[in-house]
Amino acid sequence: MWACTTCKACDEICPVNIEIMDKILDMRRYLSLMESDFPTELGNAYRAMENQGNPWGMNQGERADWADKLDVDVPIVDGSSALDHEYLYWVGCAGSFDDKNKKVTQAMAKLLTRAGVDFAVLGSSEMCTGDSARRSGNEYIFQMLAMQNIETMNGMGVRKIITQCPHCFNTLLNEYPQLGGNYEVVHHTQLLEFLVDSGQLDMSQARLEERVVYHDSCYLGRHNDVYLAPRKLIGSLGGVEIVEAGRNGTTGMCCGAGGARMWMEESTGKQVNVERSQELLATGATRIATACPFCYIMIDDGVKGEGVEEDQVRVGDIALHMLEALEEGDANALRAVDTGMA
Repeated sequence: MWACTTCKACDEICPVNIEIMDKILDMRRYLSLMESDFPTELGNAYRAMENQGNPWGMNQGERADWADKLDVDVPIVDGSSALDHEYLYWVGCAGSFDDKNKKVTQAMAKLLTRAGVDFAVLGSSEMCTGDSARRSGNEYIFQMLAMQNIETMNGMGVRKIITQCPHCFNTLLNEYPQLGGNYEVVHHTQLLEFLVDSGQLDMSQARLEERVVYHDSCYLGRHNDVYLAPRKLIGSLGGVEIVEAGRNGTTGMCCGAGGARMWMEESTGKQVNVERSQELLATGATRIATACPFCYIMIDDGVKGEGVEEDQVRVGDIALHMLEALEEGDANALRAVDTGMA
């Protein structure tokens, strides 16, 4: 039961539409709340979420440290006054505390600023959405965190939210309304697709002479049917060759971190992220694009575990690839101007 990553592949393929995942979550809920019978590693995540407001166990005061020394202005609001910006950028725990994903957050801040999007972040007033707690059966911690976040956002008059984590996206969009939190929630790939299509984010000079494969996030794909936006973004980059892994879209394979598996160890059998990383590497891609912080961590670790270095295959969130392509285009344009002047 604890091996389930809640990837929803079982629900997707079930010929009689049995909601298998929900049954597993019900059993986890009973074990967690009634029997206190759950994997030892989850106890650490539970305590961290309850005491520090995030499963990483980091100091809440460090949530906005990623914005330090950033060359763009990131408005940080404290949650005690009305939000006078169009969007609240929900950074999430991974985007705030994980070193890999801090770079994604910084890239998104630059892309949003470049496109003229009016946004702000909550900083230390942002708490974990509670996804890992609910997915592992600890409904008490989920509701505690959710109610705190909803009280903060409703008090500020938040209406529109940008997320970069599909788990935050799913929780804010589909589960917070159960507790009185009703918002217009958009995943960062969806917003970036809109910005590119509308011309607010000019990709005409962005180029990546690379072979790229996209890894579907379960909580973006099967849980919320977002498959095309990430692929369209990759296609907006000049020079790319897009390839697909054998398992993609509705039949895509999980990275292994969903369902609170991020905080548990795999003790038997081949690790899920290793299996998936081998599939992605088999495409011959020189870049692997992700759209989820957990996927980024798991796939990057899996690729490096295969002895493949970053200069051979680059793993990163779509926002990182887009920003790199744009900045390379800017540099090429500047060089062309300098050459013309010379």
